[in-house]
Amino acid sequence: MAHMKKKETSIGKKYTSRQIEKEIKYLNLLADKFPTVQSASSEIINLEAILNLPKGTEHFLSDIHGEYDIFSHVLRNGSGVVRQKIEDVFKNTLRKFIKDELATLIYYPEQKLALIEKRETDIEEWYAVTLQRLIDVTRATASKYSRSKVRKLLPPDFAYIIEELLHESPNAQDKEKYYSGIIDTIIRIERAREFIVAICNLIQTLSVERLHIVGDIFDRGPSPEKVMDKLLDYHACDVQWGNHDVIWMGAAAGIKAVIANLVRISARYMNLSTIEDGYGISLLPLATFAMDTYKDDPCEMFKPKVAEGSEPSAKEISMIRKMQKAISIIQFKLEAEVIRRNPQFEMDDRNLLHCIDFEKGTITIDGKKHELLDKYFPTSDPNNPYKLSAEENEVIDRLRTSFMNSERLKKHVKFLYAKGGMYLRYNNNLLLHGCMPMNDDGSFSDMKMGNKMLSGKELIDQFDVLARKAFFTRNDKKPDLSAQDHMWYLWCGPESPLFGKKKMATFERYFIADKLTHKEDKNAYFILNDNEDVCKTILNEFELEAETAHIVNGHVPVKVNKGESPIKANGKLLVIDGGMSAAYQKVTGISGYTLIYNSYGLILVAHEAFESRQRAIEHETDILSNVTFLEQNARRKTVADTDNGKALHQNIIDLEMLLAAYRKGLIKEKR
Repeated sequence: MAHMKKKETSIGKKYTSRQIEKEIKYLNLLADKFPTVQSASSEIINLEAILNLPKGTEHFLSDIHGEYDIFSHVLRNGSGVVRQKIEDVFKNTLRKFIKDELATLIYYPEQKLALIEKRETDIEEWYAVTLQRLIDVTRATASKYSRSKVRKLLPPDFAYIIEELLHESPNAQDKEKYYSGIIDTIIRIERAREFIVAICNLIQTLSVERLHIVGDIFDRGPSPEKVMDKLLDYHACDVQWGNHDVIWMGAAAGIKAVIANLVRISARYMNLSTIEDGYGISLLPLATFAMDTYKDDPCEMFKPKVAEGSEPSAKEISMIRKMQKAISIIQFKLEAEVIRRNPQFEMDDRNLLHCIDFEKGTITIDGKKHELLDKYFPTSDPNNPYKLSAEENEVIDRLRTSFMNSERLKKHVKFLYAKGGMYLRYNNNLLLHGCMPMNDDGSFSDMKMGNKMLSGKELIDQFDVLARKAFFTRNDKKPDLSAQDHMWYLWCGPESPLFGKKKMATFERYFIADKLTHKEDKNAYFILNDNEDVCKTILNEFELEAETAHIVNGHVPVKVNKGESPIKANGKLLVIDGGMSAAYQKVTGISGYTLIYNSYGLILVAHEAFESRQRAIEHETDILSNVTFLEQNARRKTVADTDNGKALHQNIIDLEMLLAAYRKGLIKEKR
């Protein structure tokens, strides 16, 4: 028989030997993972198939501000995603009250089951029907994922059983008894309760592929530490730092001026329990110092903001007032040190203690004299007003040690560094908590960093670097003091992309009656962000496709009750801070905005008031939400249209080159 030359495949023709030899080191490493033609081929087929799956659902939240119950509910219902899946599966085949109960069961399986088991006379029948319905919802929710991905998310105790039920139809010929037998056995061996809990949690997980937190987890509300614990356990999320996150990150880094700000705000909002109970940080040194130093001072201007329904005693209010004043004075002195060290911050106007006439009880600002509302400064030396007293030094040193040694806070802050940053470019959207610092003419404002003037993306990138240095050098013999000072600047500096105002008028609000001095002018961004061309300029700065991309902001509550819209610049910019925090709901008129980005398009969800977790469980009252379809895709987006799709496509190219190397004999198969 004549010798026949083997025909070269299209893959072999696609890559020349020279191209392969250039990548030979990398390809040899790749061959360790895919040692044969068969394994490489299988992976290419798998990845190509994944590229054709529908794009996963992204869920955007911002400005949670410690409101754990509403955050947890919105997370559980996926801003309506779970409810929509139930509607898609059952349409008109189930009555509304049954779908309401099923939805609540998925959101709160343990709690709802406890109530249902007390009510049902034939619980086994209820189990059988409900298990079937839950499997149907799970199957619909899992349909946009590969089997491999679903398998990784399955609860270990029931992984095999759930996988069998998902991929076998109860109506399939020859499998009906097999399918019903699994469900009957689950009930008979008394594992139905645990199975229902596991599958409900799986539905929650599958409903949202990725969660984006666009800043401000902390402050205002009562339980930011619970929010953080929830995020630590979430299957896929990222965090864009907000100003109220950075202040906790800075406190964990031991930055005294930041710690003073954090404690003051917590006292102002009657939220010291987060510090003490949530993170195990003792405030006794501050309380003792405040009660001794200001024992005869009513501290009238330091009345805390009390949440509705809360009824603190007069004694507690008095103590909080004294603590708030004590830490405020310490804050003003510590901030003066930072400002003096950094003339490039251009914040000398924030140092006001030396402008006080302590004898007359007045202060002169910009040539105008004001009478002080509080004239008692027992720890301030008129000749050196910024010097901390020995007792103040001891208080802040002890607070610093406590903040730096809180294991729970360290764990949470490390998560924020690992999963977060100043901004995120994801699937052609720019997620940025606050703003892009701008001038009135729409140009990016600049700031001196070292020997350079930086602006735009370059400035924000440098802030990100310095924020990381501030924390990760905290225990060095010589911590990076410049990085720590810039961390404080992120909280309140005029060019901070997280603050976005010309000044933080803390002193004026406490001590001066003239409201003109209280004014905190916003950065020009907050006027220009309704201009489509300006938004496109920002998107171009971050190398995004300006015509199709969006900016997603939080930070500034949208005053819905005054007619303000979260949709700006012809849809280029979306502000999703709608008042999840109870402290802002009187201003906004709603309980927050969230954003959903799925394979069909962008959906803005406005949430009405959330009564309580208990009422949601007992009476099946979901959060009423108004849905706005911002954009509907001309065709359904697939994984190939996403950032992950681009990475998978590159993986396919690499694997195809590996195949060519095998077939050309440049790399041997490792059979």
